[in-house]
Amino acid sequence: MTVTTCKTAVKGKALATVPSLHARYHELLEGRDTSSAAWLNEQLAHARRLPDDLPADPAQLQAWSAQHAAQVAEAYAAYLQQRRQGAPRRYFANRAQALWFLQQVAPTKAVDGAWLHSTLRHWGDPRFHGLIRTYLEELGSGDPRCNHVLIYQRLMSRIGCPGQAELEDERYLQGAIQLALGQHGDAFLAEMIGYNLGYEQPPLHLLITTYELAELGIDGQYFQLHVTIDNAASGHAHLSTQAVRQLCPAHDQHAFYERVRLGYRLNDLGVDTPSLISRFDLEAELLRALEHKRNFGQFMHSDHCRLQQRTVNQWLAEPGAMPAFLQALQAQGWIRRGEQPAQSRWWALIEGPSAPMYGVFDAYEKQLWHDWIASGWQTRVRRVMPGSWDVPVQPEDAPLGRSQDENIDALIEKMAGNRHAAPEGLIATRAYLRATGLIQEQPC
Repeated sequence: MTVTTCKTAVKGKALATVPSLHARYHELLEGRDTSSAAWLNEQLAHARRLPDDLPADPAQLQAWSAQHAAQVAEAYAAYLQQRRQGAPRRYFANRAQALWFLQQVAPTKAVDGAWLHSTLRHWGDPRFHGLIRTYLEELGSGDPRCNHVLIYQRLMSRIGCPGQAELEDERYLQGAIQLALGQHGDAFLAEMIGYNLGYEQPPLHLLITTYELAELGIDGQYFQLHVTIDNAASGHAHLSTQAVRQLCPAHDQHAFYERVRLGYRLNDLGVDTPSLISRFDLEAELLRALEHKRNFGQFMHSDHCRLQQRTVNQWLAEPGAMPAFLQALQAQGWIRRGEQPAQSRWWALIEGPSAPMYGVFDAYEKQLWHDWIASGWQTRVRRVMPGSWDVPVQPEDAPLGRSQDENIDALIEKMAGNRHAAPEGLIATRAYLRATGLIQEQPC
């Protein structure tokens, strides 16, 4: 196989309007993006200015990966010791912050593994089998119980956040990079391998996130799954280092590895997880939610209830009045901050099926209210075991028709982006495994 160096250039004058990351992300998902190769080169140019911690010699990658895993394990052990000694949670001060974080990273989780999609076309080349195996495991090998995208979707439904939240444009950067690499993986082979190398090394924040989500009563199965499946001994981290060795051309090792390092740095574009989590501001999020609701609720209230001589409709009619509205609710005793929310009259209005304002606030918005009211009041922390979902048994897959190659190409198309999580994509994944002979045999 000849490994090409991608030299795609942006020709002509720049367009008057450049697609937002949000728009590019959705165009890539829908297969409508025609400029993602040039855009990917732009992201690589940004990554070129970043450092990396990879060894100078690719022969040292396996040792590097093992050392990284040992350092993460040591740091996590120190974290657990701190928690046992009474230290607070490092990431999530409250449940609302955890729900906010899960929504912020949803665009990336919705395309988990997408950067490896192009490898499916190389099923006849054993050097690609480790990368293909990684991708198929992200897809749960067509089992809806194990498909990572579906696991995350079920998590979001359980916590009451099934829809797409309004997010800042940068939250779509990593998802767009993954989709673009998946679309142009052959031209950007070394960069894709490097990105995979970085993404599959289990980070410390993954372990801490899993632990703290469980403390807050949130099923962390998605995160726990990546703790185990990405391990450096035999999991995706191990396969990622093997891929560098197996696909690096003997005649051009140095240039290929430099491109691998560049792809590795793509992981560092955008905001890292700990920094993202630290951006959460509970009161600011509550005010943002109220400002959004204000437009819909300003004519829905009767005038007999007044706060500081103003009707609720009058409060809601004024842009930017929500901070004063919160103060008014406290001043008139509707909200007793720093106490159990059930002690506040306001909470009784919004929580429960018989509450007068039932359904006005979604699960996340009610969590914002709860944690803002309870600020300073120590709620009982609980750990829960991951829940299970009853997943319907899929019907028998339709038999393959036409030529095998034509069928495999059609199956691969149905496994792109996050289409593999749809019923048709799950069937296609299982059919791909059978058609290529890549089904893993189970031990006797």
